[in-house]
Amino acid sequence: MRRDIEFLSGGVTLRGFFEVPDGADGPVPVICFAHGFSGVKELFLEDISAAFAGQGFATVVWDHPCFGASDGTPRYEIDPWAQVRGYRDAITFAAAQPEVDAERIGIWGTSYSGGHVLPVAAFDIRVAAVACQVPFISGWANTRRVFREEERAGLEAKFTTDWGARQRGEEPELIDVFGPAGSTCALPSPEEWDWVNDHDMLGTPLWENKATLRSVEMMSEYEPGSFAHRIRVPLQMLVTSTDDVTPSDIAQDAFVTAREPKRLVVLKGGHMEVYDNQAETALVKAIEWFSMHLKS
Repeated sequence: MRRDIEFLSGGVTLRGFFEVPDGADGPVPVICFAHGFSGVKELFLEDISAAFAGQGFATVVWDHPCFGASDGTPRYEIDPWAQVRGYRDAITFAAAQPEVDAERIGIWGTSYSGGHVLPVAAFDIRVAAVACQVPFISGWANTRRVFREEERAGLEAKFTTDWGARQRGEEPELIDVFGPAGSTCALPSPEEWDWVNDHDMLGTPLWENKATLRSVEMMSEYEPGSFAHRIRVPLQMLVTSTDDVTPSDIAQDAFVTAREPKRLVVLKGGHMEVYDNQAETALVKAIEWFSMHLKS
């Protein structure tokens, strides 16, 4: 059974859905999750929720502030710490539901939100288990890996101009999230651009290929992997071998610092494989992990 929900986070109304397994007998474990970077729940999160529910887990799924069905301005602003706060407020919502066992709360994340779940798990004592896939770990390291030096210099100049424009009350500058080789965009990966076009992602309801320029600046300053050593609950990290979006060596360096119990899963392929050919395998690994650590 799935129902639409809304809850407050930082004074902004976030919207999504709450799903409970059919025939659930008594309070059940719950998994809370949202999409990465600019994604919305219509981008296959409904299928992931159904798969979790089919294995006995309730789910809470929502759109990040300024995206999809959720409120928030300026639109298309991706503030990583506002998204982290959204996770914590979703946990609060989940724990208050009579169908949920508040002692068995898991969090899952992918790509940018795969990074978010690390500080959430480090800070929030209500989290009992965490799983992430192809996680964003370090803005400093990632920016230097995916942008050429001259691209970084050009973006930094734009950041300065955007600060001044905002101070004058002008609209924030927007940038494409994905784009063809040679274009200026937030996520300059040929693999992602090809996947977006091959899967008609540009036609997804409630999603547009836009982010504010400041979103890229905030991404470059975001260091969720620095909290991995503080996680005190079971952690699964899934990476792909040739990821050029959130490079797996950066993720594995953070994984080494995490405490036990933990599990590293390495799949073949690039970043988008977890949404395509390796999607089923990645989901099975997450279900295994949560089953081990959230079920009685």
